[in-house]
Amino acid sequence: MVERSLRQRQTALVAKQAAEVDLLTGGRFRLGVGLGWNRVEFEALGQDFSTRGRRSEEQIALMRRLWTEQTVTFDGEFDRVTGAGLAPMPVQRPIPVWIGAQAPPSYRRAGRLADGWFPQMSPGPELDEAKAMVEEAATQAGRDPSALGMEGRLAWRGDADEVAELAARWRESGATHIAIDTMRAGLATVDDHLAVLAGAADALGLRG
Repeated sequence: MVERSLRQRQTALVAKQAAEVDLLTGGRFRLGVGLGWNRVEFEALGQDFSTRGRRSEEQIALMRRLWTEQTVTFDGEFDRVTGAGLAPMPVQRPIPVWIGAQAPPSYRRAGRLADGWFPQMSPGPELDEAKAMVEEAATQAGRDPSALGMEGRLAWRGDADEVAELAARWRESGATHIAIDTMRAGLATVDDHLAVLAGAADALGLRG
C-alpha cells in the first residue's frame, strides 16, 4: 500500500505509477489517498485548495477507467484524456483505492467511493461514530458496507503483548487490516524494523 495526497498530483501519472507498482507486487497493491490539509503546499503546486474534495472524486473515477479500459476518452472538470490508455495494464482492474478520513465529508466520500478507509483515531466511541457515517453513505450509494475495508493503526512500543491487545481491539471494531508504526521506536537499522515487524506478526499469529 502507498499513501499520497492525490489532489497534488497529475491523475494520469498517479494511475500509471500505481499500475506499475501493482505489476511489481503481483496484484497485491492498494492505493491510499488523502485529501490534503496544507494550503501552502497546494499554492506552491498550482492547485486550488478549495476544490480538492471535488477534484479527488473525479480523479478516482478517471483512474478506475484508466485501470480497466484500453482506451479512455474523458472530459471532466479538472482532467481531460482523449483516446489514451495505460500500457501495460495493472493486474488488478481496478486497483483498490483506500481513502484517509477524519471529518464527516471524508467519511461520506469513503462510503460512496472507496474500497476501504483509514480512520484517524483509536477504537472507541469516536471511531464507532465515524464508521457509522461511512456505512450509511455506502448504503445510500447502493453499496454493501460490509465489503469496505478498514485499516487500524498502532505504534510499536517494544511490547508484543500490547500489540496483540491493541490489534484485538481494532478487530472487534471491524478493522480488516492493521498497520504497525515502528518509526519512533528508537530502532537503528532497516533490519531492526524488519525484526520488530516479524515479532509482531508472530504475536498476531500471522506467520506459520
